[in-house]
Amino acid sequence: MIEPDYDIANGSSHAAVIHLDTVLCAAHLIGVYGSDILPKDLSYTDSLDAFHLFYVNKFIDNHASQIVFSSM
Repeated sequence: MIEPDYDIANGSSHAAVIHLDTVLCAAHLIGVYGSDILPKDLSYTDSLDAFHLFYVNKFIDNHASQIVFSSM
């Protein structure tokens, strides 16, 4: 599971601009929604703001599983 990083002092989220050549690979994130029902008008574009915790789908492809299992 992963979660966004926040500045404890003022509650703002940490954000930075990174170069595309530093990205290892894309990740398939699954929002942890618990027992609440998701609203019908929730768009995929709002999912990073709507969820506070995410599962990383390590079974999406061979490269993702290799990265997850090599970091354990």
